[in-house]
Amino acid sequence: MTALLTTNLGAVPLIGRGKVRDLYAVGNDLLLVATDRISAFDHVLGSGIPGKGKILTQISLFWFELLSDLVPNHLIATEVDKFPALLWPYRDQLEGRSMLVKRAAMFPVECVARGYLAGSGWKEYQATQAVCGIALPAGLQDGSRLPEPLFTPATKSQDGAHDENIPFEVMEQTVGAEDAAELRRLTLALYAKAADHAEKHGLILADTKFEFGRVSRSGKTGPDGTSQIILGDEVLTPDSSRFWDAKQWKPGGAQASFDKQFVRDYLESIHWNKQAPAPALPDNVVERTQAKYLEAFRLLTGRALTL
Repeated sequence: MTALLTTNLGAVPLIGRGKVRDLYAVGNDLLLVATDRISAFDHVLGSGIPGKGKILTQISLFWFELLSDLVPNHLIATEVDKFPALLWPYRDQLEGRSMLVKRAAMFPVECVARGYLAGSGWKEYQATQAVCGIALPAGLQDGSRLPEPLFTPATKSQDGAHDENIPFEVMEQTVGAEDAAELRRLTLALYAKAADHAEKHGLILADTKFEFGRVSRSGKTGPDGTSQIILGDEVLTPDSSRFWDAKQWKPGGAQASFDKQFVRDYLESIHWNKQAPAPALPDNVVERTQAKYLEAFRLLTGRALTL
């Protein structure tokens, strides 16, 4: 199969293209289409991973259903037959990789939960023995389990640059103390349930990020309680989360992960300068990366996915 790198839905208004997803306006709603593009080091690469968009979408749908008792989400429909008729001619681009969702006023923060020390959290800990201003015990290693899960918000980059961790107090100033407290509560509750599920299936959920927004309950928003917080974007995919192999977990360095590590390793091996244009990937790296994404889906959901 070939990778779908870009979509074209004719007269359906295109709002924008992210690193992975194309976003369209469908009446008052939005259509999210996950392409097979893959990015690394903040650049979209010259080749994609066939079927990746379908895998990510199906993983998100699994989690939306599993977590729906904790918070409502933005889903309206996921089957093309249930989409408005103007989208039916584009079935070949949409099947299995698209979601019709509610248009929400998104909070301008990434809501990050960390159960283990890794990535930017590990770098920050090395410098300050804290993450987002939260002091941590001495002696932790790269990959160590934290005493308890942490909520570590981050800025939401609008230009493709790196998100930056911020203290909770800055988040309170950005979204208001009441919403900040509720988003922290929701994030940690979602992480706890997801981490428990992952652990029962041989995976460690080291960290993840959620995005939340507000939608109207009654056709208008305001201070009279007519709006509600919903979970949006993608959820608990290998692109937005660190999943590790529980059997191979050993603090003190990089962990066996279910993400695009093969891609990053290859790009480092060819000494790419991390400037545009980004290179294409050899077939063996594409195939191994696709297999990792499929394995993550199988372990999390208990079923195989046919691309």
